[in-house]
Amino acid sequence: MTRELSETVVGPKARQVDGQMGTRFRLYPQTPDLDDPEEPETVYVSSPVGTVEEGPADHRMYTVFPIDKPTHYGLHDDDAGQPFLFLPPWDDDIHFPVQPGQDGHFDHIETDTPEFFMAHMFGVTRFTLDIWEGYFGRQIEWHFREDYDRLEISIIPKVDNAFLGWGFLEAGGMESEGKYSPFFLNFDVIAHEVGHAIVYSEIGLPSEHADEPEYFGFQESMADIVALMASLHFDSVTTSLLNNTSGNLYTYNKLSRFAEMSDNNQIRLAANDHVMSEFADGWDSEHKLSQPLTGAMFDIFVDLFHEELLLRDLIPPEMEEISDRLEGDPDYSNILQDDFDKFYALNPQGFKQALEMARDQLGTFVADALPMFGTRRISYSEFGKALEEVDQALTGGENYKIIHRNFLLREIGKYEPGPRLKKPDKHSHSLTDRTISPRDLEIE
Repeated sequence: MTRELSETVVGPKARQVDGQMGTRFRLYPQTPDLDDPEEPETVYVSSPVGTVEEGPADHRMYTVFPIDKPTHYGLHDDDAGQPFLFLPPWDDDIHFPVQPGQDGHFDHIETDTPEFFMAHMFGVTRFTLDIWEGYFGRQIEWHFREDYDRLEISIIPKVDNAFLGWGFLEAGGMESEGKYSPFFLNFDVIAHEVGHAIVYSEIGLPSEHADEPEYFGFQESMADIVALMASLHFDSVTTSLLNNTSGNLYTYNKLSRFAEMSDNNQIRLAANDHVMSEFADGWDSEHKLSQPLTGAMFDIFVDLFHEELLLRDLIPPEMEEISDRLEGDPDYSNILQDDFDKFYALNPQGFKQALEMARDQLGTFVADALPMFGTRRISYSEFGKALEEVDQALTGGENYKIIHRNFLLREIGKYEPGPRLKKPDKHSHSLTDRTISPRDLEIE
C-alpha cells in the first residue's frame, strides 16, 4: 500500500530532533572555498551512535583513502592486453582510518585533514541514502549485492571526476579557475552518485537498457533530483535560499545550481528552458538529454511550493495565477519579485514549512513512482504517467494538472530523442567501464 504523505518521515530530519538516536557528522552543504571555507553543518545520520566504526564504516558502507592507488576502478587491460575488471576491495596501503570520538561521533575532526575528507564522503553518502530511504519507506538495496554487502567509498585526488560502480564510489577533484575543487567535499556531486545507485537498484544498469535512449537522460535527471532534494535538508540551505529569493525560486540561486565549482562556473541548471525537440535529431550527452526532464521536475517542485503557500494563505490567489501565467517568461522574476518580498517578510517560517512540504511531496512521488516505472519501457512520458498514478493514489489526483502540464511544456511525449551521435566520454555515467558488472564482462 502506498504511504500517506503525512506519514513520510525523512530519517535525518527526525534524528536531528531526537538528538541521540544517530551519529553526528559535519558536512558542507555547498563546495567550500579551500582558501576561506565556511563552517560545515552538523547533521545526524541513521547509524546509531556507537555503531559507526573506524574508517568510518557501518553495515552498509566503509571508507578508505588509498595511498598510491595506480588508477581508478573499472575495466583495464592486463600485461597481455586482456581486459579485466579492477574492483574492490582495496587491500593495499591506506591513510590511517578515521577514529570516532569518545562519544562515538565524528564531528570532532579538523576540516583540513585527510580524516575529515573521509568522514565527509561517508557522511554525505549515508545522509543522502537515509533521506531517500525515508521517502521509499524501506531499505534501498545495493545494485551490486550479488557480490558485495557494502559499498566501498574511496578518495583518489588525481582523478578529475566522481564515479559510482560495481561495489564502489570514488571521488577526486579538478582544477577550476586556478583552484583545486575537491569532489569529495562537494555534497551535490556525491549525492548525485548516490542517486545513480538508487536508479541502478530500482530500474537496472545501463547495459540492461541499451536500446532505450531516454534511460540515459533519465538516470542523470534522477541523480540530480536525488541531490537536489537531499540538499534541501540542510537548514542553512533552505534559510539562505528563502532569505535570498523571498521564495521566488526562479531567481538564479543556489537551489538551481549543481556541483558548483565557483560563483561563476556550474555544471548544470535545474531551472532551465530545454525541451525535447532539441534532441529529436540526436544527442551527444546524457547530461544535456536529462535537462528537459530535470526542468520539468523543478517546475513541478516550484508549483507544489506555490500550492502550499496558497493553502496556508501565505500568498493571495491572484499572485499564484500570475505565476502560472508567466512561467517560462524571462520577465517572471522582475514582475513578481516585489510581491514575493512583501509576503515572505510577513511569515518567513511559514514559507520555509511550505518549501519543506513541497520537497517531501516531490521526494515521495519520485520514490513511489520509480519501482512501478522500472517494469515499463523507459521513457520520460512513462515516468510522467507513473507520477500521475502516484498522485492519484496519494492525493486523489490533486496535482494531476501540475504534473501533466509541466511534462507537456517540455514536449515530453511529443518528441523522442534521436540516435546517440558520439560515444560516451570519460565524464559519462553510462556505458562506461564504471557501470560494467562482472556478468557483463563474461557476456563479452
